[in-house]
Amino acid sequence: MEYIIKDLSKEDAEYIGEKINEIVPREVDADEERFVLKIEYETGGIIGGCIAEAYEYHWSRMFLNDLWVDERYRHQGIGSMILREVERIAREKGCRVVTLGTASYMARPFYEKHGYTVFTTLKKANGHTSYSLVKYLDRDAPEYVPANNNGARFKISIGNDEDANVILNGIDAYSAAYEQKCESIGFYKKLVDEDGNFIAGVMADMDKGAYGFVDALFVEEPLRHHGLGTYFLREVEKLAKENGASLILTSAGDWNVGFFKKNGYLLRGELKDVPKGHNCYELYKNI
Repeated sequence: MEYIIKDLSKEDAEYIGEKINEIVPREVDADEERFVLKIEYETGGIIGGCIAEAYEYHWSRMFLNDLWVDERYRHQGIGSMILREVERIAREKGCRVVTLGTASYMARPFYEKHGYTVFTTLKKANGHTSYSLVKYLDRDAPEYVPANNNGARFKISIGNDEDANVILNGIDAYSAAYEQKCESIGFYKKLVDEDGNFIAGVMADMDKGAYGFVDALFVEEPLRHHGLGTYFLREVEKLAKENGASLILTSAGDWNVGFFKKNGYLLRGELKDVPKGHNCYELYKNI
């Protein structure tokens, strides 16, 4: 059968997400939810906050995507204040784990004091290392109380998209001294048959001169094991290489990690019992 490659539409991307959600094991049946927390000084003005997501792929997992504290207000217990509130919300929503990412020039020791442990590392070409950390909320962990804790002077509350932009701009300004911002390229493609029926699709992003990430890959069940998934991986790797990337990253669960291993991907980290009764993995491939 002949296939035609086309750009993914928004509806195609939503379809892929729905089909993948049907495949992965469900620990809870709840929608994904994004929220923003902001910290304001007693006289007003945002001096810190975070952006987080809960229930990714129904895994009872909270993703702490971004946490920032204004440099003038660090070492006053504000980061701990944010982290405790994230964990409180996570428990309230039924999440068992909180995961987050940081870098060697950021706050790994801070998170470790709060009971987080590293489950992946990635050495970057610029000499810095990125880390993924996890905390299981249903397990005993040290309760860290900062020595200099002036949290009473500050107010924590739910923020909005404008507050999220303040947080992201604060992180970007801090990171600029350590990381060069890369141009990002998306690879969102699908295969259709001669009648226009969806066959397979891939969603991937890559930073020029750095690395690519395969966000989602799906092939309709009747046409699996025909090399279509491998075809898309090769296309992503080809585009990444053309744009100066030497590494492809992706995530998988124990239900599909074998496919990536067959295509030359190696494990760089393992998150055990997420979702409950299963493991998920971070993988990489040098290209």
